[in-house]
Amino acid sequence: MCTAISYTTKDHYFGRNLDLEYSYREEVTIVPRNYPFRFRRAGERKRHYALIGMAYVQDGYPLYYDAVNEKGLGMAGLNFPGNAVYSTAQEGKENVSPFEFIPYLLGSCATLSEARKALERVLLVDIPFSKELPLTPLHWMIADGSGSLVVEQTAEGLRVYDDPVGVMTNNPPFPVQMTMLANYMQLSPKQAENRFAPSVPIEAYSRGMGAVGLPGDMSSFSRFVKAAFVKSNSVAGEGEKESVNQFFHLLSSVEQPRGSVLWNGHYEITVYSSCCNATKGIYYYTTYENRAINGISLFREDLEGTELIRYPLLQEELRIGN
Repeated sequence: MCTAISYTTKDHYFGRNLDLEYSYREEVTIVPRNYPFRFRRAGERKRHYALIGMAYVQDGYPLYYDAVNEKGLGMAGLNFPGNAVYSTAQEGKENVSPFEFIPYLLGSCATLSEARKALERVLLVDIPFSKELPLTPLHWMIADGSGSLVVEQTAEGLRVYDDPVGVMTNNPPFPVQMTMLANYMQLSPKQAENRFAPSVPIEAYSRGMGAVGLPGDMSSFSRFVKAAFVKSNSVAGEGEKESVNQFFHLLSSVEQPRGSVLWNGHYEITVYSSCCNATKGIYYYTTYENRAINGISLFREDLEGTELIRYPLLQEELRIGN
């Protein structure tokens, strides 16, 4: 399971936690403008916007988990089991496989408004990357400095939702998650007041009691509520260090330490966390084994090339000396 966040101070930041019980040896991957994308049903795109993000590269193709393009538009795919439904190809539609959805949109759309317009023609089709790599049930968050969208294709078809909280997790479907936030609208970062029985001398015994009832378990809905609360009440300076550090603190509030979630005999962990300064094209990340924040800049690369630029993740931080 995973959590994605869109956050704006002076610049716009976009990122996510990837929570899984395994790793595909993902890498920070840059796609230059002239790397050829050959989509299974949507034609070929020889030139497009440059992308930076986290991907598993298979047979020279970047299978993106999340990415941001050179114009500042970001997109992340999160697990959506039991609800995602992919279709057969249809005439009159842009038939896009889920594994190519991120490069398809980010390669041609400069803004959230352009992405919204492009989505009117898109149908997500049931075409796997290969027999060895079947499709994963996903839904997607798309964001820039103007706002956020959630894209879900279920049995009812492809739906696009405005995301006013700038947060997405997994199940249930996004409209249900937004409706259920009403259960927590009384929570506050301020100290609790005695509304229970004003005539009784009840006193708070701790700070933070205004948020009593905020979920703290690892489920996708609880992570949605907690991430929405901490992000909506976040306070950070506008500088790069303050903004990036704050973003990772937001993600750490819903991360998964090994041992907390057991799934099919394996422990799920937060494999990596990412934070991309979408305004400046700097992709930051941490991993489960390496808590140091590492950054890679899109605009320091030759973006007119034709080959992928790949950065393996730095996995070791802790060193024990004498």
